[in-house]
Amino acid sequence: MINVTKSFLPPIEEYTSYLKKIWESGHLTNHGTFVCELEEKLKKLLGVKYLFYVNNGTIAIQIALKALAIKGKVITTPFSYVATSSSIVWQNAEPVFADIFPDDLTIDVNEVEKLITHDTSAILATHVYGIPCHVKELELIAKKHKLKIIYDAAHAFGVEYDGTSILNFGDISTLSFHATKLFHTVEGGAIVTNDDELAHRISYMRNFGHNGQEAFWGLGINGKASELHAAMGLSVLPYFDIIINSRKEISLLYQQLFDECKIKLERPSYKNASTYNFAYFPIMFKSESQLLKVRGALNKESIFPRRYFYPSLNNLPYVQHSPLPVSENVSARILCLPLYHDLSAADVKIIVDIIAYNLR
Repeated sequence: MINVTKSFLPPIEEYTSYLKKIWESGHLTNHGTFVCELEEKLKKLLGVKYLFYVNNGTIAIQIALKALAIKGKVITTPFSYVATSSSIVWQNAEPVFADIFPDDLTIDVNEVEKLITHDTSAILATHVYGIPCHVKELELIAKKHKLKIIYDAAHAFGVEYDGTSILNFGDISTLSFHATKLFHTVEGGAIVTNDDELAHRISYMRNFGHNGQEAFWGLGINGKASELHAAMGLSVLPYFDIIINSRKEISLLYQQLFDECKIKLERPSYKNASTYNFAYFPIMFKSESQLLKVRGALNKESIFPRRYFYPSLNNLPYVQHSPLPVSENVSARILCLPLYHDLSAADVKIIVDIIAYNLR
């Protein structure tokens, strides 16, 4: 069976060496040694001022919205994982969808500005597939209209834009460390900011609002992560460059084999990134029926790509629907092929051959 992704697992003895220390200390959660160590190492690796490790990427977005006191309308992308939109609704705010650029599939900045009203409080955009949004243009729009910007950077671990971490843009960026991600802690996520006041707010909001044992800074929630999850992150982190390089090689092999088959498939552009992380290998077919035919043929051979992202989020049952032709068209035609650290060249060739045969 070849799935769309496969979690990287470090040598088990390296993970169990952390577990032994956890057993010796008896400290399982509540900002333990390994959580703090992981936060420091991630800040250094990613080049950011503040990073708060939390228990998943969805609560990272929810805390970000709450820390910025977002209410009213939030302009967001319809082309992302459902958590991007559902977090807005969960906060009793209203997602307002702007269509996406057809080349890089990020939120269309021209559409964003058209949608701003007196009720708009923020922009929540996704660096989809690790492809950076048009951050400088969005920053100008946000300043002009006094809006906050949150970036869902779940796909963008290690990505750089204009020579700096993509996480240094906007008021807050959020990360996911789910087991399917490039860097993972089985379950987990992070909230990133360079703002001192926001950092203080996030620090207590992820811990029930506590200020010591018997006082409270304000409203909070349980966003804490355990020592067991942090230990997995510390075990995976030394292999990050190996993971990225292997995914790059596999991505280049896919492209080479498609070129050799003379199969021209539309792919989103990641040229906006000065450093890209090869998080996904999405391809766009000419039609949804063509996609379904190819997916069916792959499934018959126990190969399971995924329709990331389908459906377009403006079609969710709990949001106000508005027609978004680019996002709806792309989401119907796009398929992410299997891509993970030890996917073999032979399996890549099988995948490409099946696709090529079914497109002839």
